Amino acid sequence: MAPDQAGATDDAIRVVAGRYEVGPVLGAGSSAVVYRARDLRCGDAVAIKCFRPGATEHDLRQQRQEMTALAQLDHPGLVRLHDGGSEDGCPFVVTDLVEGPTLAERIAVGPPLAPGAVRRLGAQLAEALAHVHAAGIVHRDVKPANVLLGDGGHPRLADFGISRTLDATTATASGCVVGTAAYLAPEQVRGELVGPATDVYALGLVLLEALTGRREFPGLAVESATARLYRSPAVPDGLPAGLGTVLTAMTRDEPRRRPSAEALAVALAADPASPAAALGPALPVPSRAVRHGRHRLGRPGSRAASRIALAGFIAVLASLSAAAAPPAPRSTAPPLTSVADALEPPHRIGPSVRMR
Repeated sequence: MAPDQAGATDDAIRVVAGRYEVGPVLGAGSSAVVYRARDLRCGDAVAIKCFRPGATEHDLRQQRQEMTALAQLDHPGLVRLHDGGSEDGCPFVVTDLVEGPTLAERIAVGPPLAPGAVRRLGAQLAEALAHVHAAGIVHRDVKPANVLLGDGGHPRLADFGISRTLDATTATASGCVVGTAAYLAPEQVRGELVGPATDVYALGLVLLEALTGRREFPGLAVESATARLYRSPAVPDGLPAGLGTVLTAMTRDEPRRRPSAEALAVALAADPASPAAALGPALPVPSRAVRHGRHRLGRPGSRAASRIALAGFIAVLASLSAAAAPPAPRSTAPPLTSVADALEPPHRIGPSVRMR
């Protein structure tokens, strides 16, 4: 079944791969449509993402990368892959169905999460990222819209469409920017090596946004991406239980000085009443980690090379037609004490499945 059949009548039985009975549309993007579906073999509800007819080679490569990455991963903090293939010439991917809002939707309706809730959220996402990194994969697009809040508000990381293995070279289309401008790490903006520390930086920005209710680097793509080259994220003063120290460590400019996801999970899950847990050594940048785009630097410390790479990156960003969404307004309501509380009325958000 092709995605352009989404307007078919509800009483028409549509089955993909002889197994998945397709239900209502949950979301749609430029290259794919996501449906709620039922696995006829076991009766489970699933999500099925069907790429549109005439998908470009870039879209197909993205689908293959997502399937390859997810097939290697099995963790409760990740959206699990069930199946994938092609139907009537249209590729599809079948994953867990996570019924709940994205963290981006949660932040938009406010109020901001309390420090304790941010610690728990961060510990769970860091644990999931540690599993991803242990498998030799870098997500490269950690952001609130890719964090799904399922039952009880438990976060699950989604959308591995642009993830890459640590020993691979970049496979993006020429001139394609990998990631989302507001959450790119400084090394991505400069065109340097991309590794696990890149995901740690992005997670730091995600947690900071959940805590404050606003994006740290808002604005259009160029403005947002280059802002972090001139200032560090503004971590609020006086955060309890060493949370400020952790957020500062996660968002250091130098990737080698950031803690590993595994160390973060331990530190954030530690008893807040006890002294802040040691973050441990950072993960070293792999010698063959993914390089962003086609810009290669002679020496990581070379300012001249960084300026050249940055100029090329800005030119690519300037050509993008889609601007980043404006930051969520700061809420004056008191912070919530848990992620689960965030899903209670008066704000009611429907099921959400994230896709690129």
